[in-house]
Amino acid sequence: MRVGFIGLGNVGCKLAGTLIRNNVRTFLYDVNKSSSSGLIKKGGIWCSSPKKITSNSDVVITCLPSPEATAEVVEGLDGILMAASKGKVWIEMSTTQAEEVQRLSKKLLDKGMLSADCPVSGGCHKAETGNISIFAGCERSIFERIAPILYILGKQILHTGPLGSASTLKVMTNFLATSNLIACCEALVTMKAANVDLSTTFEAIKISSGNSFVHETESQVILNGSRDINFTLDLVLKDISLFQESAIKNNVPVQLSRLLNKIVENAINDLGPRANSPSIISLLERSTGLEILAPGFPKAIEDKEPESTGYEVLPMV
Repeated sequence: MRVGFIGLGNVGCKLAGTLIRNNVRTFLYDVNKSSSSGLIKKGGIWCSSPKKITSNSDVVITCLPSPEATAEVVEGLDGILMAASKGKVWIEMSTTQAEEVQRLSKKLLDKGMLSADCPVSGGCHKAETGNISIFAGCERSIFERIAPILYILGKQILHTGPLGSASTLKVMTNFLATSNLIACCEALVTMKAANVDLSTTFEAIKISSGNSFVHETESQVILNGSRDINFTLDLVLKDISLFQESAIKNNVPVQLSRLLNKIVENAINDLGPRANSPSIISLLERSTGLEILAPGFPKAIEDKEPESTGYEVLPMV
């Protein structure tokens, strides 16, 4: 199966690298061609437009920073739509709106091209090793068709239901991740203020009911001081805003979501949109005069789990 990959940012370049590493014939495109140089050396094939990617591929994957970027790649000049045809499949791996995936899929279906939304979760370190989790929203027949590619790209694969369901779930999980990040920041600063050792604090959280995936990853780079998780505040705000829109649309009177949006908006005003998300703790450090650092923690998170073939996760019946 020939795969085209459009969008070679922090996550996309790692996912495309996983395909290439596993001997999948992979065509590459990004608005910044230099982002593909390392992948080309490993066997990736550069194409000059999304249209050419689509012409050369059985499956076209997009992994882009915003719904607007995806729309341009699909509908724009020399876009996917220009070469869409029966037998091809579009996989949207960006974090986006369910309605937008559904809108674009209807245009592609008019040309015979099928669609699935398959956002990923688990961080860049797991994307790099092929151990990331993937949600897949599509008809079951489409899922079974693209499953061999998903099992290469990720480890735990969940078929979430119809097209758009995966995107809805993904923004929900990013809302939870942001909630955990802010809680971890406040917990670490409060323990420092209470003169509790931060290394001990890290382990106490890790072995307790207060633990989370975010703590085990982002708290480490917070305590190291790098605050580098390859995910920026503007992307955080985009994702939690999409969750807020979903809550409003469905008449859910959420409170925490509104507060989180305000916290992240304030952080962007202070730190800038491209600041790494864990750097939000610096606002609390500044206001308290405390330094949240501890020895022995890594500068970046690495996935030490060996790469393995993915498998389908089945919901409880």
